Amino acid sequence: MDILTIYGLISVLLMLLFYTMESRSAWYVLGFSLSCVMASVYGFLQGAWPFGGVELVWSAVALRRWFQRCKSEREKSA
Repeated sequence: MDILTIYGLISVLLMLLFYTMESRSAWYVLGFSLSCVMASVYGFLQGAWPFGGVELVWSAVALRRWFQRCKSEREKSA
């Protein structure tokens, strides 16, 4: 395995980990978003442009969910 493949494996494993833990904290949603960015970088570096693009969109969706969840949690505590 080369470095790029290891990086891709780590990014996808982090996506899986953060996705399974999203219900515990908004910070896991942010972690999922960042790991999607990592996977997107991997896709572009590897030459799989559709994969890189889709992961970038997933990252934006997760980031939006993080903002919404943080806002919701602040409103509950106020």
